[in-house]
Amino acid sequence: MMSKIVSSVFSVLFFGLFFVLDNNNRISAEHSEKENTDNNPYEYHIGGVLSSNKSESFFKQTIEHLNFNTPFMKPGNTFYAHSIKMDPNPIKTALNVCKQLIVRRVYAVIVSHPQIGDLSPAAVSYTSGFYHIPVIGISSRDSAFSDKNIHVSFLRTVPPYSHQAEVWVELLKYFNYLKVIFIHSSDTDGRAFVGRFQTTSQNQGEDIEKKVQVESVIEFEPGLIHFNNQLNEMKNAQARVYLMYASKIDAEVIFRNAANRNMTEAGYVWIVTEQALDAVNVPEGTIGLKLVNASNEFAHIYDSIYILASAISDMNRTKTITQPPADCDNSGSIWETGRTLFEYIKKQVYKDGHTGKVAFDNNGDRIYAEYDIVNVKQVTNKDAIGKYYFDNELNKMKLRLNESNIIWPGRLTKKPEGFMIPTHLKVLTIEEKPFVYIRPLKKDNGNSCESDEIMCPLYNTSTKEPKVYCCKGYCIDLLVELSKTINFTYSLSLSPDGQFGNYEIRNRSVSGKKEWNGLIGELVYERADMILAPLTINPERAEFIEFSKPFKYQGITILEKKPSRSSTLVSFLQPFSHTLWVLVMGSVHVVALVLYLLDRFSPFARFKLINADGTEEDALNLSSATWFAWGVLLNSGIGEGTPRSFSARVLGMVWAGFAMIIVASYTANLAAFLVLERPKTKLSGINDARLRSTMENLTCATVKGSAVDMYFRRQVELSNMYRTMEANNYETAEEAIRDVKNDKLMAFIWDSSRLEFEAAQDCQLVTAGELFGRSGYGIGLQKGSPWSESVTLSILDFHESMLIMLK
Repeated sequence: MMSKIVSSVFSVLFFGLFFVLDNNNRISAEHSEKENTDNNPYEYHIGGVLSSNKSESFFKQTIEHLNFNTPFMKPGNTFYAHSIKMDPNPIKTALNVCKQLIVRRVYAVIVSHPQIGDLSPAAVSYTSGFYHIPVIGISSRDSAFSDKNIHVSFLRTVPPYSHQAEVWVELLKYFNYLKVIFIHSSDTDGRAFVGRFQTTSQNQGEDIEKKVQVESVIEFEPGLIHFNNQLNEMKNAQARVYLMYASKIDAEVIFRNAANRNMTEAGYVWIVTEQALDAVNVPEGTIGLKLVNASNEFAHIYDSIYILASAISDMNRTKTITQPPADCDNSGSIWETGRTLFEYIKKQVYKDGHTGKVAFDNNGDRIYAEYDIVNVKQVTNKDAIGKYYFDNELNKMKLRLNESNIIWPGRLTKKPEGFMIPTHLKVLTIEEKPFVYIRPLKKDNGNSCESDEIMCPLYNTSTKEPKVYCCKGYCIDLLVELSKTINFTYSLSLSPDGQFGNYEIRNRSVSGKKEWNGLIGELVYERADMILAPLTINPERAEFIEFSKPFKYQGITILEKKPSRSSTLVSFLQPFSHTLWVLVMGSVHVVALVLYLLDRFSPFARFKLINADGTEEDALNLSSATWFAWGVLLNSGIGEGTPRSFSARVLGMVWAGFAMIIVASYTANLAAFLVLERPKTKLSGINDARLRSTMENLTCATVKGSAVDMYFRRQVELSNMYRTMEANNYETAEEAIRDVKNDKLMAFIWDSSRLEFEAAQDCQLVTAGELFGRSGYGIGLQKGSPWSESVTLSILDFHESMLIMLK
């Protein structure tokens, strides 16, 4: 007991001592940190490399005012301004930075641009970046400055040119232009622009329908002489919306060649960047962008200084600040405070800047930059028709447009469609009874199909010459009606590989990239315009192609062979139960006995007719009564004696009525058993335990890569069943149905429409259980196809007019 008390006291003393020591260490650390921040400098020198004397003067005035701005200044701190004028010669600029700014121990440099040339800002970035002195650019917009491997300490209050791609995507979504052609120069900025555009356009959330597709990317070398070949390629494309990143000089060449081909007239849409908007021959109706406050150097100087002051103030509270390097001749060590200051500047957010909300991304590039949306109404008249700005309430960038003020090419006020609508469509189908029947075209028929058929060749890559078939059926009739209703011509062909389409990895050893095959692949890779076949609508396909409204609803069911039934000699007894047969047999003999007794003991039984001959029987004996009862029951006619007494005759009439009911009931039940009986199936449906159990010796299958196959892969609860049946899956439905008939396959799982048709055609087959996985058949089209709306409306009209039935 005493040892426990001593142990407890020792524990309390130990933890108490530990707490005191830990607390003293914390106080010592806090005091040490406080001493470190108290030793931070009170004077901060800021450098400026600016384009004019006015800018230098404004730079110095702003820093003087900053020293009296309490929210941005730590008490006792003072900022000093040191500026030089930008030299067009980058080497001289670098030397001036060393001799006139770094020697003053500047903590950061604000750099503008020269009035001639554009290399000097890079020289400032290289020189200052060597020591990790932060550089804030206020005019340089080249994408090269975003590369932190080269410009390690460069930030900017203007966005790079490539950030205009984000505004383009918002414009395309607003106008609902989902297919475009992208034109860009092959320099760093052009490639950065197209890369950012593609990334932004594919990251539009979950709204698949609003993703912009680039039909073609046309790249050119800067310094164009002509653009004719590329324009010819563009004119043959479907998209009529052109996005162009080009310099002013290259844009003038492109616009001149495009005008010669009437590609700046009505029906075309040109959306260009700021540089191209300054071309002297920019077409009427062009839409471009202008960065707000792009040329307002004073506003950018002001925002840069206050962002920098805020970062130094934040760092001053928690970090030790050392003096910057003071000599370019001595390389020395890297200035770690410069690295820290660079990170603090990136974290700053200046909500009420003179150029709008100022913030930076991880590369130090300006975000939340605002743009004016400009419409060219004449070469000298460029009106702002909207704005891309930061919405404080939504806390994100927002596009606002006044669409009624837009003049489109050709001086139109109505928005162009943005694409060329083809009138001749490449339509694909596939054999699937009863929707599409095919037969080889025989030469003795004169190389022509029947009146209800359409020629549909099979273009297979394994053979040079296509195999010619004739197609007919439900889908072919629907194609004919559609072409008449919405006025298009078509060329029909069969699926090259005979498959509906599966999303699978091709060339596993090379790239491992998933690709579509079959009908879906032809549509995705734009080798076809339409699929008209019993094509099931499902999520996997809808992500890559567009579907019309369903022209038929259906589901999935199971096909199996009817279980064999053995017929016996007593099968005619099946309409009645055994009990009923016993009662009928007993009734015959009971009635016969009662008739005999009634006739035998009746007082009138021995009366004879006056003119009767002497052979007339005196009364009904038991044998005759039994024969009479059976004769009435079997409706065979009464050839023997009949009852003589009134009571026996009444009983005979009652028995005749009973016999009539029994015979009629037997006849009706016999017809039901022999003709209308639905045979029992081996399976009860998809939830049958034998399908779910891997121990059962029951083979089931579907078609590889089909919509049914995708359904099983998608359903978690069917995963065990799918793993069992995956090895048994067939290439085509015809092969599977044939094996069901030949008892090689016990259950084939497929579309209910096809299996019900097969069961109706062959009495050996039967469908099992209820439908599951309900869906519909739709017409497949390319994403953003101009025919989508017309096809869907036609399908709905056909439903209303009862031309086609949904079920």
